[in-house]
Amino acid sequence: MAKKQKVEVVNGAPWGYVLFMAYVGALVYFLERNEGFWGNILAFLQAAVWPAYALYETLTGLMV
Repeated sequence: MAKKQKVEVVNGAPWGYVLFMAYVGALVYFLERNEGFWGNILAFLQAAVWPAYALYETLTGLMV
């Protein structure tokens, strides 16, 4: 008889979907603003780090 294996349920899965959709939205935004091959590569990188841009702008605005 085969041994029963325990399955672990991950409770953070909905947040993964939300973060993935935020990445896709940022990617579309940055792709529309850039032109050419290297501009598209830059758009992928900008979409990956856009929360840092948002946090910087928020903190800069609060320091007025």
